[in-house]
Amino acid sequence: MSELGTLHAPLKVEFDYTRSLGPTLSGFMTGLKRRQVLGGVLSDGSVAVPPPEDDPHTLDPVTELVPRSDEGALQSWAWVPEPVPGQPLDRPFAFAHVLLDGADRPLLHAVAVDSPDQIETGLRVRVRWAEETVGAITDIRWFEQADGEPESKPEATDGDEVTGIISPVNLAYDFAASPEESAFFRGLAEGRILGQRCPVCHKVYVPPRGACPVDGVPTTDEVELPDHGTVTTFCIVNVPFMGQKIEPPYVSAYVLLDGADIAFLHLILGVDAAEVRMGMRVKAVWKPRDEWGTTIENISHFEPTGEPDADYESYKVHL
Repeated sequence: MSELGTLHAPLKVEFDYTRSLGPTLSGFMTGLKRRQVLGGVLSDGSVAVPPPEDDPHTLDPVTELVPRSDEGALQSWAWVPEPVPGQPLDRPFAFAHVLLDGADRPLLHAVAVDSPDQIETGLRVRVRWAEETVGAITDIRWFEQADGEPESKPEATDGDEVTGIISPVNLAYDFAASPEESAFFRGLAEGRILGQRCPVCHKVYVPPRGACPVDGVPTTDEVELPDHGTVTTFCIVNVPFMGQKIEPPYVSAYVLLDGADIAFLHLILGVDAAEVRMGMRVKAVWKPRDEWGTTIENISHFEPTGEPDADYESYKVHL
């Protein structure tokens, strides 16, 4: 907790993003796998590297790919004094627009030089290829100054056509909660659910918001809500995925707590997934107190109360 009273927590998001390439980018990536740079011929006769999928002038698909040189000149550049994990080099380098010989549009990539004094607009550079190419932009490890004879590059093989790529996504950042959110999370650490009420429309938001999205005014009144409510909408999760903690099928649902005007997402357990329905009355199941922290995970899940279903009219505006 900071001196200002707001809560902070490190968050990390990791997943593999899989993309099918389509014919144009498939040709470009297949060329890289074969250690060849291909450009797309546009309707005005210019050549773009990398090729766009659609011509910017006619919006027609770009279908003609032509080989271009793996040498060129810098058009512009920016120095990176402190590289972060995942960047092309683990030492200071430059990101630059490289206009390859025979191309009319620059390619953005890394340039390996020892200091910013060694780089300038117009500097001649060439590709340093990866020892093993797979059909990705990282097959170009970086560009380096084109002085002297180029090193012999490994012999290229035809290999299979590249039709898709997998891009790992790794985001690590510090989440700073607002004062209202901080109060909400501290309340959870005490076994309480706190919301905020708009002074104009009197809607109660949980988790709280700093301003009412209806009236645009600060939510000034803190409201403690019960830990039971009504299922409004829900989804039955049947498909397993990486990192899944619960064996499917299970239900992820929006629960409208009694007295609240917006539902929030949580798990519904303790009942067969096929029996979960809109209007079902549910209550929070809290983890053991010694496991509580400033997190919504203090509530393990919601389960049915056994009460009759809520009348549709009572929650229809919250769907």
